[in-house]
Amino acid sequence: MENQIAYFYKNILTKKGFFPIESNNKFNSCGQTFALSNELGEGFYWIYSEANLFDIRIHDFYFHEDYLFECMMPECMSISYYKSIAGHEINPYKRMNANCIRTYIGGKSPYKSVIHKLIPVKSIGIEILPAYYINYLKEKYPDYYINPYEAFCSIDEIYHFPEMKLLLNQAAEYGGNGISAKLFYEAKVNEAVSLVVEYFHKYNKEQNHVSANDKEQIKNVTSYINDHAVYSLTLNQLSRIACMGQTKLKKTFKQVNGCTVTEYIQQARIGQAEVLLSTTNLSIAQIAKTVGYSNASRFAELFQRNVGILPGEYRKIVN
Repeated sequence: MENQIAYFYKNILTKKGFFPIESNNKFNSCGQTFALSNELGEGFYWIYSEANLFDIRIHDFYFHEDYLFECMMPECMSISYYKSIAGHEINPYKRMNANCIRTYIGGKSPYKSVIHKLIPVKSIGIEILPAYYINYLKEKYPDYYINPYEAFCSIDEIYHFPEMKLLLNQAAEYGGNGISAKLFYEAKVNEAVSLVVEYFHKYNKEQNHVSANDKEQIKNVTSYINDHAVYSLTLNQLSRIACMGQTKLKKTFKQVNGCTVTEYIQQARIGQAEVLLSTTNLSIAQIAKTVGYSNASRFAELFQRNVGILPGEYRKIVN
């Protein structure tokens, strides 16, 4: 019986313009490398899969034009570290940010996203299938088993998860083969699931301390930031909207949204900057000021942190 994961990705990727190639020394030869058609872009997609339990994936490519990616993913749970990306997911709409850890639950509805042209997509991810998170874990740890579904849902997108970033980078850089590779990758998958479950217990404990009223107030503050991100926003101003002190606002906002107030504002501003860089002739300094930054150097630093490249490079690529 053909490996379920390998069969799925071979079919879906070839339909999306990728084709299998021999190992090119860029990635571990124990996995399968796919090259992107020159008509669509340039780069590679690498995947290592094990016995329909899990796979490890590396993205390293870009498209010549904005690309709508749509497919029905298999039932799975995945966690990825994005080093560089620009685009957005559809239904629900969500901007795709770089330098963050993201999770995805597959098998419920078609996955849809728009990948912006010429911006490198660089990521490393782990995907686990039901055979792993239901059968394998239950059989191996019958006295301790829990379904990690809620744990994966609790992450969504976070920026402060250094242990996971380190783990995924180690998986991407590994060069062993044979039984060594099988043991190494299986250990990294087990470790990744362990980190996700640990994070969930911590997150769940924090969530239990947030009242329904405080969650509603944070929702109001979040909506206000979405509409006013490019303006000067102070903690004093936001705390009045939330009807809570500044210290409580900072703590509760992070408990509810998984990031700090400052990080949330930065993400909203960078999203606006991407639009201005690709649709206007405003200078970098003018764009920085327009989205709320008086210091162009600071804006460039934050843009690179969120997108993966500097704003000047981004403009050259997309125009």
